[in-house]
Amino acid sequence: MASTLGPSPPIYQATEISIPPRTSSHQRTISHQTFQDASGNKISPSSPPTRGSSLAGNRLSNSIESGWKSQGKQRIPLFERPKSSHFPASESASRESSILKSPTTLASRAYTKTPPEPKPIPMAADPNAPPVVPEGLVNHKQPPWSQAKERILLGPYDYLLEHPGKDIRATMISAFNSWLQVPEQSLAIITKVVGMLHTASLLVDDVEDSSLLRRGVPVAHSIFGVPQAINSANYVYFLALQQLSLLNNPATIQIYTEELLNLHRGQGMDLYWRDTLTCPTEEDYLEMVGNKTGGLFRLAIKLMQAESPLVGKREAGATYDSGEDIDCVPLVSTVGLLFQILDDIQNLSSPIYAARKGLCEDLTEGKFSFPVIHAIRADPHNLTLLNILKQKTQDEAVKRYAVAYMEKMKSFEYSTAVVNVLGEEASRMVSDLEKRVGGEGGRKGAEGIRGILAKLNVPELAVMDPKD
Repeated sequence: MASTLGPSPPIYQATEISIPPRTSSHQRTISHQTFQDASGNKISPSSPPTRGSSLAGNRLSNSIESGWKSQGKQRIPLFERPKSSHFPASESASRESSILKSPTTLASRAYTKTPPEPKPIPMAADPNAPPVVPEGLVNHKQPPWSQAKERILLGPYDYLLEHPGKDIRATMISAFNSWLQVPEQSLAIITKVVGMLHTASLLVDDVEDSSLLRRGVPVAHSIFGVPQAINSANYVYFLALQQLSLLNNPATIQIYTEELLNLHRGQGMDLYWRDTLTCPTEEDYLEMVGNKTGGLFRLAIKLMQAESPLVGKREAGATYDSGEDIDCVPLVSTVGLLFQILDDIQNLSSPIYAARKGLCEDLTEGKFSFPVIHAIRADPHNLTLLNILKQKTQDEAVKRYAVAYMEKMKSFEYSTAVVNVLGEEASRMVSDLEKRVGGEGGRKGAEGIRGILAKLNVPELAVMDPKD
């Protein structure tokens, strides 16, 4: 009986495909073999299956077609032989030979080599053994601090000590001791502590002021870095406190704490005015100076008075020749103000100061020094100086213009007048203390302090740097 479905669909049979050796481009190519159906009709690998072809034929054609990619009229293989970096040359050739000799179906035509197993990480002889912690690594005793490590921490501090200033504070301590008569051992500790604090504070000041020079040489933080310089300064603060504890006098620890608080209060306000471009009043400025610059002077004298056998010891029968007690703190506070205002004038006018720290460094810093405050407040509507401070300029022409403006506003003349008033007040206090102390000690102490003040008169501004 004839089938109503028409002629049977052709059945495709694949002939074996030969796979030639690799070409120079390391690509595997397939011979353009032909296929024939059950009736003997030839079919090209790229020819699509005819309508009514069997499912097996469709899969066969799709499998063939998937191995080729059309690119214009050129047909190129999609499958590339993987590079044989995982196998030696001999092994690669052997594998290729065995593959070529074996019957290859279309489905297995594009094979991929499996990479070798990764090498195991070297382990201990017994991988199950617990980890061994070196003896003494945990709960070990703190080793003694070495001098080599100490030198590392004190590097920035020692660098600044190698370039000393005029050490006015030590000179002043010696002069005041003619009145206070502090025991030699205590005086040596106090002198050392004050010097340590002063030098350490300069390290921090140079960082906060972005200074370039100190005492004619590059600042410490430009050599050791900012973090190391700050750490060194803070470390010295505590070394100084450690030295002070050798006096075995609780009052000295309290004095030290109070004056370091004052020092940071003054510095904090100075930085605030600079960074917010806020011009303080003269009264606020003098208060800041009393805390900042006057703090170290006051610290030295307060420590000396705490260790003096004559100050505040009337009940023990130890008094001065005049039978009166004395207090040198007001005098040294006045001297601190005098020093700072002189430093402000020098910074803007002294050629020697410019050579050691740079021309008008306070203008580059944007600092509200005493002459600057006067010039701004003398004409609040003129914003010239405020704008120059805002720029923090290093342009020497701009700096000289600012100095000329301050001269026009008579700011240097006014600052000099304030210095003279402070100098007269300090001289009056010296004379008063000389009488209170009385005798040779009173005269000798007054002579030493007057000698210091004499070096701070205005005509000799280029001779001494008060901050040294």
